[in-house]
Amino acid sequence: MTISDDVIWNDRVRPDQHGPSADVAAPPARRSTVRHYAMTAPDHFTVEYAINPWMDVTTPVDTQRALDQWRALHDIYRDLGHTVDLVPPRAGLPDMVYAANGGFIVGRTAVIARFAYPQRAPEADAYAEWAAALGLDPVFTQHVNEGQGDLLLVGPNLLAGWGFRTDRRASYEIAAITGLPVVSLELVDPRFYHLDTALAVLDDTTVAYYPPAFSPDSRRRLQELYPDAIEVATADAYVLGLNVVSDGKNVVMPAAATGFAEQLRHAGFEPIGVDLTELLKGGGSVKCCTLELHP
Repeated sequence: MTISDDVIWNDRVRPDQHGPSADVAAPPARRSTVRHYAMTAPDHFTVEYAINPWMDVTTPVDTQRALDQWRALHDIYRDLGHTVDLVPPRAGLPDMVYAANGGFIVGRTAVIARFAYPQRAPEADAYAEWAAALGLDPVFTQHVNEGQGDLLLVGPNLLAGWGFRTDRRASYEIAAITGLPVVSLELVDPRFYHLDTALAVLDDTTVAYYPPAFSPDSRRRLQELYPDAIEVATADAYVLGLNVVSDGKNVVMPAAATGFAEQLRHAGFEPIGVDLTELLKGGGSVKCCTLELHP
């Protein structure tokens, strides 16, 4: 993999890595699989309104720096062997860079987002047109859903976040559309307004999450489903450290979440840190910028 200046660290280049101790059990072997992603360049990125706690209209935004950071993320995926499709950005839609919110795609079905805020509503048409041009079948829900921001596939289960953006009723519509079993998870901290800010999918059976972001009932549900899940500390959660993209082995993640990175290494994953601090000003990071097309 090519290492650019924007890649902060990964296991191939860290000088302080050592082999496993003889008295410590080796972590399970992890296997990467080739993935298919879609991304939208932040050509028009700015923060001109505030619809989540991370956004501050008085904070200056460097669009060129955001574009450079986005390109570094794009290049990481390509260097790892993944396919990356580009969705054309549209003027006047500064949050379109957060492609994960554009929909939920499985097979030939593209469940297009129905956004909670009017500022982002026109993005739905842009992603629907892109999906149709790709030969996918765009479908719409009656109730609000914000795509893979709140809809994360873990093996056969679709985890559906609700409480701030996605309407819980939309998950039942999506279950009917896709045939997937849905697990509803209530978010209770506005800093974690989407599920992908509070929970990371690492492979088909493994997740990491920040417990305080969820209601007590949802925490119990996660414990039942994923008893071996990685629980992430506050310091890492507060830099959107859980907003990651994993191919089953390589975990592309915010560079500032160093504690979570160490947890991943101990679990046998290979974390790859990247700087997306400019895009964090809009309330998004690695996963937010990445829409996965599930086969």
